[in-house]
Amino acid sequence: MQRYLFFIDRISTWVGKAFAWCILILTFVVTYDVVMRKFGNPTVWAFDVSWMLYGTLFLMAGAYTLSRNGHVRGDVLYGFFPPRAQASLDLVLYFLFFVPGILALAYAGIGYAETSWGQKETSYNSPDIIIYPVKVLIPIAGMLVFLQGIAEIVRCIQCLRTGAWPGRAHDVEEIDIEELKQMVGVKDNDIAGTKP
Repeated sequence: MQRYLFFIDRISTWVGKAFAWCILILTFVVTYDVVMRKFGNPTVWAFDVSWMLYGTLFLMAGAYTLSRNGHVRGDVLYGFFPPRAQASLDLVLYFLFFVPGILALAYAGIGYAETSWGQKETSYNSPDIIIYPVKVLIPIAGMLVFLQGIAEIVRCIQCLRTGAWPGRAHDVEEIDIEELKQMVGVKDNDIAGTKP
């Protein structure tokens, strides 16, 4: 079972990292627009391209973020719960909110994409910019997040059975400042410049 969970994680990771390049393109577009405005020659298309790139990144990074357990959560009390209580709470919330919400996103996204594709939709602000390929990403992103959500539901069920969270792929981890200080051998008074 763990092999299948990691396979879904790898799909989410590949898609998330592939679309992460939107950040670099977005940076160039915004920089170009700012420079052109400075010289009195603003672009008509940069605003539309910027929000399409940001929207694409937001949509396509959702499954990756879920695979890394990186979505925002109210951890004030949750972190103190034992793993089985966490898994129970997660499982209930997945079935009450996540599954219906993501399926609604994917279903509604199909309608938006069909309408946009049928009209060969372009931007209101700059008619040379086509929008319909970006709207196709809405149902695709919904299905990718749903697939990752199924993996997370299976992880909850495994945790309920074993009492411990199953492993997940990691490529980037946050580190606590105190742990970092211990790793590099720095003490608080070293930072302040008052070595003993």
